[in-house]
Amino acid sequence: MPGQSRCTAILADRLPIGESPHWLYYVDVVLATDRGDGTDQLPAPSAAQLHDPILLDEIHVWRASLERPGADVERLRLLLAADEQQRADRFRFDRDRCRYIVGRAQLRVLLGRYLGLVPEQVRFEYGAFEKPRLAHPGPSFNLTHSGPVALYAFTAAGEIGVDVELDDADFAKERIAERFFSAAEVAVLRSLPERLQARAFLTCWTRKEAFIKARGDGLSLALDSFDVSLEPGAPAALLRTAWSTEETRKWYIEDLSDPDAGYVAAMALSGNARRVVKRDLF
Repeated sequence: MPGQSRCTAILADRLPIGESPHWLYYVDVVLATDRGDGTDQLPAPSAAQLHDPILLDEIHVWRASLERPGADVERLRLLLAADEQQRADRFRFDRDRCRYIVGRAQLRVLLGRYLGLVPEQVRFEYGAFEKPRLAHPGPSFNLTHSGPVALYAFTAAGEIGVDVELDDADFAKERIAERFFSAAEVAVLRSLPERLQARAFLTCWTRKEAFIKARGDGLSLALDSFDVSLEPGAPAALLRTAWSTEETRKWYIEDLSDPDAGYVAAMALSGNARRVVKRDLF
């Protein structure tokens, strides 16, 4: 119908500010508006649609589902750039293709709100190891997913990385710690009661992956060349790197795991921000 937006996203904004109630925002994401003459226009978002700015001491972490009805996936595909659509088409299985489309479209929606752009106007560049970054001024960001769960992290404080894994004991068994972790990490892991080792493995894995993603090193950085904390109850931290005794002072690691939701996750930041603001995107 002319004048009717084709897609509406509901953002559930859960801000832990004092004892204030959770805020719920309903935000229209206009993919395209039919003018009735066979062409489409892409209106800029109004001031009311723009999100709060990211303060210098903040890290915004959004949790989202990648499961959407097929009709929604086709609409979200319209937000992607040509290279993203081509990459989506290379996925062999429909489920993986749909999750990729939804994940990238949701990233564009969130970045568009921070930048004051419609999602299609967001432009990306890629580092030597394919880490995406904005081609214009804006926050640092990173995204990750495991199964249907996706996490998006944004900050103005420095380079950021995030990683999530579904809490699955079989995952830990398939990735043998002795093949990937440092000797110190393996010693700590094997010293734990057996019932705690699967979760500790995933804790170590996600912290390492978040650190590598923040650095943008891809597969070039060996997982056993640095240590992270993994003991249950211990603060998340980068403990050692093989290349510098000063490196650990530059990094902040935050555990983002949610046992109730069934996943283990972590974030790494090379900056001074410490206030993590968690939000849900539905």
